[in-house]
Amino acid sequence: MIADRIKKLKSSATMQINRKSKEMQAKGIEVINLSVGEPDFDTPEPIKQYAIKAIKEGFNKYTDEQGIFELRKEIARKLQEDNGLSYDPSQIVVSNGAKHSLFNLFLAITEPGDEIIIPAPYWVSYPAMVNIAGGIPVFCRWNNNFKIDIDHLKSLITKKTKAVVLNSPSNPTGIVYEKRELEEISEVLIDRGILCISDEVYEKIIYENKKHISIASITPEMKKLTIVVNGVSKSFSMTGWRIGYIAAEDEIARAVSKIQGQTTSAPCSISQKAAYYAIKQGDVLSSAMIQEFRNRRDFLIENLSKEFFYPIPMGAFYLFLNYRDMDSVLLADRLLKKKFLATVPGQDFGADRFIRISYATSMENIQKTVERLNEVAQEGELI
Repeated sequence: MIADRIKKLKSSATMQINRKSKEMQAKGIEVINLSVGEPDFDTPEPIKQYAIKAIKEGFNKYTDEQGIFELRKEIARKLQEDNGLSYDPSQIVVSNGAKHSLFNLFLAITEPGDEIIIPAPYWVSYPAMVNIAGGIPVFCRWNNNFKIDIDHLKSLITKKTKAVVLNSPSNPTGIVYEKRELEEISEVLIDRGILCISDEVYEKIIYENKKHISIASITPEMKKLTIVVNGVSKSFSMTGWRIGYIAAEDEIARAVSKIQGQTTSAPCSISQKAAYYAIKQGDVLSSAMIQEFRNRRDFLIENLSKEFFYPIPMGAFYLFLNYRDMDSVLLADRLLKKKFLATVPGQDFGADRFIRISYATSMENIQKTVERLNEVAQEGELI
């Protein structure tokens, strides 16, 4: 009865680990859940108050399938001021979170058999979405900096290649692409007329005075080939409000809007109002949260045993750890059972010798995590 493409679909690794962690916590086991990909902070109070105001004013009807105009106009302003990108509000489609935006997008651009190149390590849901859309995920290896291996990228491109996914700052590594690296990628894609799906959802969570650069800003030609994907979940701790968006050329924006109109329709009206206020206020609402993420990252880097290898995260809120080249599923299982640390195996990120830990948790939990991981390093092999 179930379609074959769904039977082959794997459950989300992050969701599974999160569920298992909560089950253990419900039994009274002191598990530190490091699997969750969402800020542990509350949504800023002014955003909540603006949403309450919208509720009281009766803003509770269906909206335009693309999203309310004032929100799309505000997103266009943000893209211009923050990223140097000029989009008309008609080229922006607001969806139920950036995950939904990505899913709509893969459906809109993918013909059966089209190849979508996904650089590893990658967010766990990209391959599944491509498969559901009828495409074929093709994985590009990383270089010594955990970024796209350009030569390998070139070798993977065929007549069936439709798009390349780019995620900066990255989940799971926290790496951030520099302008020169984006220029190099752009040359490859422009020369071959290949689309770029630029997932920029961690844009605001960035460290060391780094600046996020959208690949769409590299050249006018690259902008035409790029679909920018972003949202408010990470930057404003609004994961449950479910607001994401794409910005794209007219044809793609219309296609995504058409899909949305025939499936979910528009996102929640109140959430759209809240997102409008959040984006309008900007960094002032999220700067304290981002500073705390940096404090946690710095504590981890300064105190974690050198037995653990990882790329230094310049953005997002993850550490991608390798311990003695152990199999990721085995390592995650042992850490959960012996040290009560819930982590996500790198197998589902395309990197089987790594695990992902999220430092979107309290400093107290971060300190306990370091203690338990350092115990592992001192004790030797996890048996």
